[in-house]
Amino acid sequence: MGNSDAVPQSWRAALDPVLMMPEARRLGGFLSAEEAAGKAIYPPRGLRLAALELTPLDAVKVVILGQDPYHGAGQAHGLSFSVQDGIKVPPSLVNIYKELESDLGLPRPAHGNLTNWARQGVLLLNASLTVEDGKPASHAGKGWEAITDAVVAAVAAKADPCVFMLWGSHARKKAANVPGLGRDTHHLVLTAPHPSPLSAHSGWFGSGHFSKANAFLEARGRGVVDWRV
Repeated sequence: MGNSDAVPQSWRAALDPVLMMPEARRLGGFLSAEEAAGKAIYPPRGLRLAALELTPLDAVKVVILGQDPYHGAGQAHGLSFSVQDGIKVPPSLVNIYKELESDLGLPRPAHGNLTNWARQGVLLLNASLTVEDGKPASHAGKGWEAITDAVVAAVAAKADPCVFMLWGSHARKKAANVPGLGRDTHHLVLTAPHPSPLSAHSGWFGSGHFSKANAFLEARGRGVVDWRV
C-alpha cells in the first residue's frame, strides 16, 4: 500500500494480522507494478485509507459499503460514494441526496464531499480501495477484499450497536459471512437496492435508511448522525 498509506492506530489490532497474509503482500506488489507501468491509479497514494483515518474504529456508528472508487481523474479521495470538492456529483450520489431529501427533508447539496459524515462516525468503505483510470472493478480480487473484510468484521465485533447500510447485492454478499451480523445481531442491518440509476427505482427510493439509522442510534444512546454535508 505504500508508506504514505500506513494503517491508522485505531485499526492496527484488527488489520495487522491481515497485512501479514499473502493476499496483502500480493496487493502491494500488484499496486507497485501497476504504478511502475505508468498506469493512473485512483485515489492516489496517501488517500487510499482515508476512510479509516477519518473514522477511528471506536467512533464508528454507521458503515456504508461501496464497491470500488470512482475511476475518473480527480474524483476518488478514499471515501465510498464521495467525490472531492469541485467535482460534479455522480449519479448514485445524486440519488442518495434525493432519498435524504424525501427521508429527512434535507436540501440537496451542490457538492459531493462526504467528509462531514466520516468525521461523525460514518465509515465510508469500499470493498476495493483502488481502481485503474477508466476501468471500474479493475482492482477487484487483487487483495483488498481480505483487508476490507477485516474492517467490517472489526466493526461487527464492537459491543457498541452500529448500523450497516448494505446497498446492492455486492454489499450484501460482503457482509453475509461476517461473524456478528447474523440473525441475532445487536447491530442494525439495513438492505436496499443500489442507489445507481439502474436500480434506484426498484426500492432504494423510499427505503428510509437515514431516519431508521438515527432512530436506532438515538434509542441506544449513541447520538444521531447529522446527515447534512
